Amino acid sequence: MTATATTSASQTGTARPPQGSPYQNVLLAILFSTFGFVFFDRLALNFLAPYWMPELGVDNSVLGLLGGIPALTWAISGLLLGALSERVDRRKSLIVISVIGFSVCSAFSGLVGGLASLLLLRAIMGMFEGGVLPLSQTLMMFSSSERRRGFNMGLLEGSSAGLLGGIVGPLLTVWMAEMWGWRTAFLFTIIPGAILTILILVFVKELRLGRRGDAAQTEIAPPTSAIPLDQRPATFAGAIRDRNIVLSMLIAVFFITWFITTQTFTPTYLAQEHPDWSTAQTAFALTGIGVGWVVWGVVVPMLSDRIGRKPTIIVFAVIAAAAPVIIMNATTPWMFFAGVAVTYTGMGCFTLYMATIPAETVSPRIMASCLGLIMGVGEIGGGFIAPWVGGIIADAHGLDTTFWMCTAAALVVAVLALGLRETSPAVARRRGLPVSGESA
Repeated sequence: MTATATTSASQTGTARPPQGSPYQNVLLAILFSTFGFVFFDRLALNFLAPYWMPELGVDNSVLGLLGGIPALTWAISGLLLGALSERVDRRKSLIVISVIGFSVCSAFSGLVGGLASLLLLRAIMGMFEGGVLPLSQTLMMFSSSERRRGFNMGLLEGSSAGLLGGIVGPLLTVWMAEMWGWRTAFLFTIIPGAILTILILVFVKELRLGRRGDAAQTEIAPPTSAIPLDQRPATFAGAIRDRNIVLSMLIAVFFITWFITTQTFTPTYLAQEHPDWSTAQTAFALTGIGVGWVVWGVVVPMLSDRIGRKPTIIVFAVIAAAAPVIIMNATTPWMFFAGVAVTYTGMGCFTLYMATIPAETVSPRIMASCLGLIMGVGEIGGGFIAPWVGGIIADAHGLDTTFWMCTAAALVVAVLALGLRETSPAVARRRGLPVSGESA
């Protein structure tokens, strides 16, 4: 922005944080840790399932319901907080409130006396967690240079959750459960939540886009995209009719089905099918999912910056379909670790259909609402209904049938992605097509 634009923006309540280095690195580090901690909290329930299920007397269908309840409330809060952030023109403060809220709820999960209180706490926790991703990705989008857009957004959404939720999560929670019990593992989560709250307050700058009708609302230019500016929906009603947004919602349902259902039932599956594996071996095997999550969470979005968003989703959705097959057929901890590390590629695609593609498809003013919508629809269908159905199927026909459902879901994603409209500005330039938006 020029000095004149900056002055105009400040006079009308619009402010844009610095774009590019070094601020994008500071922002990435903090939001990486924040969203990673969201998944640490969310997946802790699954990793600790072999410890709390016998005490609370629940079966696989209830486990699926407990895994799905946060997804339902994620969906509601993601959409509501996305819309609220655009109405009040605030993102940072809403993230702070969210972090404090879900940290307290997660810690209180260690104090529950029965199933009803655990269900209630997980539901409330999901309400606080749901807005973190759309708000964080909106901040990240506007502070990223074009050449690092996919990379930054992939690290934030894919690799952070994989590192803290998929690698650190099973190792730390299982270790604490073995040492002090599963309740202590939940209580511990209040500490990193407090630290992250302070970091966000001190180092993250607020993003103000200006309310509709403000004189300075045009100061924040849209991100570059292969889609011309006049073809990007500027209203929420227009967005829900856009092909990319509709397909992204459908892809979200099936890819989140693949993800949440495998995450919910894999620890229990290993405990049932491999009772000869020690606690350390099981924890090690599960970190293979986290390793794949971290690596592909960076590699997949980075590749999409070069080869395009659409072909990237198609290829890696097909590879992801093999992950449940590996889970069912691995006979040693090392085989399980290596197999899922190579095939757990779907998390890298999450950034593309849930953040990058919609952000490059619609007007910046409705970006957070659209990201919240896609996440919300996906969480209801894939995060709430799917694991519940998967649990019922597992009780009736065995967990293998549930994992085959996950494989089918990933293959459906590959088919749906064939209909996406390419948005990558780099691909458009190589094809000699015009690129619209602000270049950085």
